[in-house]
Amino acid sequence: MRTLRERKKQRTRDALLRAALDLFTERGYEETTVDDIVAAVDVSQRTFFRYFAGKQDAAFFVARLAESRFVEAVRARPAGEAPLDALRGALTDSWDGIGEAIEQLVPLDVHLRFYQVIESTPALLAAHLHRATQLEERIARVIAEREGVDVDADPRPRVVVAVFGAVIRVTERVWTAGGDAGLAALRELTDLHLGQLGPALTGKWRTP
Repeated sequence: MRTLRERKKQRTRDALLRAALDLFTERGYEETTVDDIVAAVDVSQRTFFRYFAGKQDAAFFVARLAESRFVEAVRARPAGEAPLDALRGALTDSWDGIGEAIEQLVPLDVHLRFYQVIESTPALLAAHLHRATQLEERIARVIAEREGVDVDADPRPRVVVAVFGAVIRVTERVWTAGGDAGLAALRELTDLHLGQLGPALTGKWRTP
């Protein structure tokens, strides 16, 4: 059981996180300063830096949580599943759990709307893509371990994860450009795009 001090620290961190994401989505990331964030919570800059290395650290805090949950979901998939099936199954089965974990920190709609900020902010988009590359490496190593292969000698784990990641990236771009920024729309679009992966790669596109 957490102590009163630990609960207070978590409430402060969560308040800073909520304020940061609210301001990023309302004003823009570049237009929001650390001073703006701490003023919204009525704490000092020193308090902010106890929890976050900077604005970007706060911006991707929730995303890191979601990514860690997904990696663990991949690791927990049945051993007999093919790698791509394991990735898709992990994503499908972890949607609700990830959403609930996010809701404990910030409202889910705020987190989802922040993806539009990422797409429209070059510095955030570059960081997002860099982080996606790092995440793919983590997942590729999990897939390699599941399949009993050497990730540095066998290219297949990195290839399958890169393809899966590309589908997710395309989905993010289409979803953020659309009019519905809700979770249901994201889930539906993700399922649609993943369902097209096999036919797109191995099937004929032209119909007689």
